Amino acid sequence: MIRTVAETGSTNADLIARVGAGERVPEGDWLIADRQTAGRGRQGRIWFDGHGNFMGSTVVHPAAGDPPAHTLALVTGLAVYEAVQPLCPNPAALMLKWPNDVLLGGAKLCGILLERAGQAVVVGIGVNLAAAPDLPDRKTVALASFGPAPDRDAFAAALAASLDRELDRWRSFGLAPIIRRWLAVGTPEGTALSVHEPDGSVVQGHFAGLDGEGTLRLRLEDGAVRVIHAGDVMLV
Repeated sequence: MIRTVAETGSTNADLIARVGAGERVPEGDWLIADRQTAGRGRQGRIWFDGHGNFMGSTVVHPAAGDPPAHTLALVTGLAVYEAVQPLCPNPAALMLKWPNDVLLGGAKLCGILLERAGQAVVVGIGVNLAAAPDLPDRKTVALASFGPAPDRDAFAAALAASLDRELDRWRSFGLAPIIRRWLAVGTPEGTALSVHEPDGSVVQGHFAGLDGEGTLRLRLEDGAVRVIHAGDVMLV
């Protein structure tokens, strides 16, 4: 079920509140907003709510035997990639960036925010269909820059179906195929990266793939490989 509201503070916050109140929001149910007055991205950033963009959230209920919940970032990235690819003028320019961005021509097209709500995970997704924000620290892009903006509701249906498929693959076949597919469309190995870690430190190196848990491997200038569990990753 896809439910649309004209305005809310944050679709993620709304679903977190419902789960926190004891409601079991079924997987496959989505809450989509025409406007968000308090939308947010990772590390507390404000999320741009351009009219005509996709802004929505859903809930995943990890179960015993599922891969680790943090790998839902990779699963969601692949789902968005698959939904966006048919709409891109140059699909080869579409790329995933660890842990949760979709880039088009090196510019941010989509952001993903995963938040715990008890035993559930709320998955928030924002895609620049019609307009992109002007950010001081990174390039952004909207699909409308290349032609008519995709219909938001049609995109929502495609994305919901895509995430359903990816979740089924994640549960049925495990993490290894997810990582292989992510690497096939993700940041090329050797790409220079700058990682702003949660403690405020910055480390630079080159992308050296993902480990078996989907964690970023960063090759430092001295040749050592550092494993990055969390951080804000920027292309250099």
